[in-house]
Amino acid sequence: MDLRSARHALTASPPLRQDALFHCQQAVEKLFKAFLTWHDVPFRKTHSLEELGSQCLAIEAGLRSLVDEAAPLSEYAWKFRYPGPEEPVAREEMEAALRTANTAFAEVLSRLPAKVHPNAQ
Repeated sequence: MDLRSARHALTASPPLRQDALFHCQQAVEKLFKAFLTWHDVPFRKTHSLEELGSQCLAIEAGLRSLVDEAAPLSEYAWKFRYPGPEEPVAREEMEAALRTANTAFAEVLSRLPAKVHPNAQ
């Protein structure tokens, strides 16, 4: 749902890039937590993709490049969610975050049984 929300936010005029970045971070966070849950690994309440990713790496070292790529998205969990000065988001930054979230979706799901994939029958 977060990936869908990120894509939808980009269809607004003008695009809601800050919201889309938040949903990209949330998508990766939830994917990492799903991976840990499947492997019965407890995790603390956190938005840190580096921390969650590190726990995932203890299970599957092959996720190293994904964790390294995703960790910087952590700041989008809070960066635009609280009052403060408006920070513009470049299209390239948004596109990179969406690519990372899509890659995370594919990479994590490829390591989980099909029966737990979204839309599994």
